[in-house]
Amino acid sequence: MGIIKFFLNYSRKIVVFSVLAAVVSGACNAALLAVINNLLKREGVTRSVLLLGFAGLCILLPVSRYISEILLSDLGQDSLYSLRLRISRQVLATPLRRLEELGTHRVLSVLTDDVPIITNTVLLVPLLCLNATIVVGCLVYIGLLSWKLLCIVGFFLVVGVLGYQLPVLKAQHIFKQARDDADAVLKHVQSMLSGIKELKLHTGRRNAFLLSVLEPAASSFRTNNKKAMRIYTASATWGQTLVFVVVGLLVVVGAGEMNRATLTGCTLALLYLMMPLQVIMNMAPNVARANVAVKNVEKLGFELSAVQEDERVTKDHEAFGLRPAWRLQFRGVTHSYFREGEAHDFVLGPIDVVFREGELVFITGGNGSGKTTFAKLLTGLYFPQTGTIELSGTAATSEAANREGYRQNFAAVFSDCYVFDQLLGLNGSNLHEDAPEYLKKLNLSHKVNINHGKLSTIDLSQGQRKRLALLTAVMEDRPMFLFDEWAADQDPVFKEIFYLQLLPELKAKGKTVFVISHDDRYYHIADRVVKFDDGQISSDVTKELDKTFTSSVA
Repeated sequence: MGIIKFFLNYSRKIVVFSVLAAVVSGACNAALLAVINNLLKREGVTRSVLLLGFAGLCILLPVSRYISEILLSDLGQDSLYSLRLRISRQVLATPLRRLEELGTHRVLSVLTDDVPIITNTVLLVPLLCLNATIVVGCLVYIGLLSWKLLCIVGFFLVVGVLGYQLPVLKAQHIFKQARDDADAVLKHVQSMLSGIKELKLHTGRRNAFLLSVLEPAASSFRTNNKKAMRIYTASATWGQTLVFVVVGLLVVVGAGEMNRATLTGCTLALLYLMMPLQVIMNMAPNVARANVAVKNVEKLGFELSAVQEDERVTKDHEAFGLRPAWRLQFRGVTHSYFREGEAHDFVLGPIDVVFREGELVFITGGNGSGKTTFAKLLTGLYFPQTGTIELSGTAATSEAANREGYRQNFAAVFSDCYVFDQLLGLNGSNLHEDAPEYLKKLNLSHKVNINHGKLSTIDLSQGQRKRLALLTAVMEDRPMFLFDEWAADQDPVFKEIFYLQLLPELKAKGKTVFVISHDDRYYHIADRVVKFDDGQISSDVTKELDKTFTSSVA
């Protein structure tokens, strides 16, 4: 069973001890049946011994069951904690391009659906073992009373199991289809929330999305779950009915061939095992879902880049040992990927370009020209498919520690930036002094306060959130900065502050600053303007003392 194997990998001892405790609890249940039957017959062992055994079993049963359920409950919570952190670490260690290919909906679906299903199902394991032990105990007791009746019961039990298991295999396959539908539904819900403004503005688009996109996926999810549950319910009903058939046969056939005490004991045992059988069959859908969830978690784990145990994440930019007058050089760098709606892959490059310490570089070009892909290559979020990037004489590679070391040289604000509600990772001695000053400069001090590194609010407009992102980037104090269309959401006042105050201040500190921008009226402040067109650098203009600079790059 996949779910049991999954938890054995976490803690074999706990699972084994829990299962043993559940077996003891189930054996106590079966033993109580025998004691009660003997008390009713008043034969054999003395009444005082039976009562003493009854009392002991009544104590051992709840204790063993408590131990079993507590052990697996703790294991479930521990595994939930470690599994979520493991997947999160894998996500953080996975190349951005691979995450974009997988889709965030898959990761979210595993974390929010599959992981809880797995950990909740482990709580059912003690009940499963307990009830299975009761069934076995009842069969053993029937065998002690009459081996012929045990053979009859065993035959019908095999028939019942086969009649139950065959359709269950079909149901498990349907649950797998339902799980794939759940991924699709989550993806469409993400699209709905991301494009809510566009959907509200266009009735036709909104109705088409609801009726042609979201509703079919949700309907398929509902239909497959219904199909699977109907199969399980029909199979469980068949198994329960079969027990009554066996009881009826025993009463009719066995009435003339065995004594009344034996017949009563067998009938009581059969009726007693009905409830455990029903519990086991009712658990089957949960176990099936858990097995599907385990496969999804394992599949995602294979597709994500696992964190190496000996990986050493470098701090800041020490791995590259930047020296004065350092250079960042692209040598024949290319990167290609599929773009939806186009027959061929988009190819950026080959790019051969050199950037130097203290340069203020504007990156320009039309939509789809390759600016954003270049920015991700520049900052180490993408890595070249061919060619090399060298920083201060050291090649940036895809090896984990090297990759981390390269990235630590950059602070960036992307056009779709996310703002955390804490200044995470910023522990500099000047944090409490400098951050309030930048809040004032960015006209946010009346809206946002910083208390012990935590922002009082991030419920701001897009332009204001970008200002907070700018504050965070500046506070990181890295050698290089990237600003991707930062000023696009700002009013003229803050555009002036950004272009004419903040950028010159960073340049004066010796920082290399890359600005993706269409604001050609500010190109004159740049040292260079690099223009992209269809994945190629079409022009790279360096600022000269003459007055032709602005007109030549416009």
